[in-house]
Amino acid sequence: MSGILLEVCVDDSNGLAAAIAGGADRVELCSALELGGLTPTPGLIGQAIVSPIPIYAMIRPRPGNFVFAEADIDAMLREIDMIRSAGLAGVVFGANHVDGRLDHTTLERLMRNCEGLGVTLHRAFDLVPDLQEAIETAIELGFERILTSGRTPTSAQGLDNLEKTFALAAGRIKIMPGSGVNIGNADALLQRIPFREIHSSCAVVAEPVSEAAQRLGFETTTQKRTSVELVRALKAFCLTR
Repeated sequence: MSGILLEVCVDDSNGLAAAIAGGADRVELCSALELGGLTPTPGLIGQAIVSPIPIYAMIRPRPGNFVFAEADIDAMLREIDMIRSAGLAGVVFGANHVDGRLDHTTLERLMRNCEGLGVTLHRAFDLVPDLQEAIETAIELGFERILTSGRTPTSAQGLDNLEKTFALAAGRIKIMPGSGVNIGNADALLQRIPFREIHSSCAVVAEPVSEAAQRLGFETTTQKRTSVELVRALKAFCLTR
């Protein structure tokens, strides 16, 4: 494959179709991207099975932090089993201690259940106090890549830490920038750091459809939808790199 690999995160059927039609190389399949992404529904997983590109499913059973109790871990193990049974390409997860360090014990348990699946460490990485320690943990556990915004809300803000993370990884694990990556800032990002994969929502604000649903809070002004045009534009840019 030439150029930069483009991963697009989606949380519904229309988003999945838009990512594929726009030329994404891989999809991160979620539900509730407004909450940072949760485990996708069985129905959406079923629709993704026939995708012509690799699909990695988010494994996150609830919103909030990544400090998981035993019941959460049990749910995550079951969700990984579901993804494997469905035949998707991989999973995406992370876990922290209260102080932000990666939870080696929990991550090791989850990784042991991922035979045959690709695995991405998600932005739980952005909570860590020590980049070197976290990178070594991710490598030791066998993650393929780390999705990170450089420990800041967006990748554009986290360039210094992204550069440091890339250097510390030294080619031993893939580093994939995400959060706020778009056609307007991808060039500046890649001019500074030679990433080979990027992660984007390629989303635009979704106009509310139902006034009644909006009044009761079911539709919000922060909801977004995947744009096939933005996917196509970002993929075209990636092919030039």
